[in-house]
Amino acid sequence: MYILRPMRYYKEPAGACVIEEIHCGPLWAEIITNDAIGLIEEYGALTTSIATGSLPFVQHGHGLVLKEPLGVVLGIAPWNAPIILGLRAVVAPIAAGNGSELSPETHYLIASLFQEAEFPPGVLNFLLHRPQDAPDIFDVLINHPAIKKCNFTGSTQVGRVIASQAALALKPVLLELGGKNFTVVLDDADLDLAAQEITKGAFLNNGQICMSTDKVLVTTAVAPALEAKILAILHDINTPSVLISPAAKAKVEMLVSDARDKGAQIHTPPAAYKASPRSFPPTVLTGLTPEMKLYEIESFGPVVGIVAVETEEQITAILNNFPESYRALDFAGSIKAGAVHINSMTVHDEPTLPHGGYGDSGWGRFGARWGLEEFVQTKVVTLHP
Repeated sequence: MYILRPMRYYKEPAGACVIEEIHCGPLWAEIITNDAIGLIEEYGALTTSIATGSLPFVQHGHGLVLKEPLGVVLGIAPWNAPIILGLRAVVAPIAAGNGSELSPETHYLIASLFQEAEFPPGVLNFLLHRPQDAPDIFDVLINHPAIKKCNFTGSTQVGRVIASQAALALKPVLLELGGKNFTVVLDDADLDLAAQEITKGAFLNNGQICMSTDKVLVTTAVAPALEAKILAILHDINTPSVLISPAAKAKVEMLVSDARDKGAQIHTPPAAYKASPRSFPPTVLTGLTPEMKLYEIESFGPVVGIVAVETEEQITAILNNFPESYRALDFAGSIKAGAVHINSMTVHDEPTLPHGGYGDSGWGRFGARWGLEEFVQTKVVTLHP
């Protein structure tokens, strides 16, 4: 894709822009800019295959199956990984031959990259509006005859609204929504590795990633040792966590306060300091129970809770009964989750892999050929000589 050259050229300025806008660290900025380049490369390599038809056997005559672009696609991307998620919302539709409307929450920089790559006017349209106008604007767009599909990454609550309005317009949607992300630690786990991956997955980008580790399910046999190792890492953290807004901080404060009132133990670094009124320290909760709001509600902040469980069967039951299980780490089995990462943190996505959740965490898949297939229509042609 021609957009690859400007993306590589602007890699460092784009990373610096992300750090300034969302207050993430250099590591997260580097991850998402590198992934953005990989995403463009992957979709560029797949454009030929997605346009290739097939010749299935038919009883009489000849059959041809074609893949055609849907048309104009509305992409609504979030703020927490603006380069990769903004590009993901529009590159796949465009690679499949569609036009795209970019959501107000993504970077102006992304639209500029397409302009610099000399894409024709109208292939990508960048829309800006006030937050309070979003419902009315979405209603107009989804009901416009030119719009053929919407992809949305964000909360389950907003995803329900988008899906219901799109259904009334008979427009399909691709949804990547919120949920709880579990790490499972069994008796035979490498506890040093587990502690490192749990803290990375919980606190990267201040816990504001759709894959951030929310909750640790650990067998009672190793729970005390794991907790000690996690708290030792927490003790040495000396970088501030800054949340995206006062409302985000208030939500995290409410969840932690509720857990404290109901008996959880709250642990923070002794050297934690405030870099902003929106600062909130990396926090580990031990003694998390189902009565606490944090047990079910995604914090979207630098908070992780630990739950000690007697048996592996109980762990499986907890995971499969959870309506928003988005990631299940270290314990594949029959877990209903969009991805399972073994011996690694919950935050893991690559351009060659499908990405999405189960149940209340959405439907459909971004990424690689699975993502391209979301934005094409299948047509059958038969020829009878």
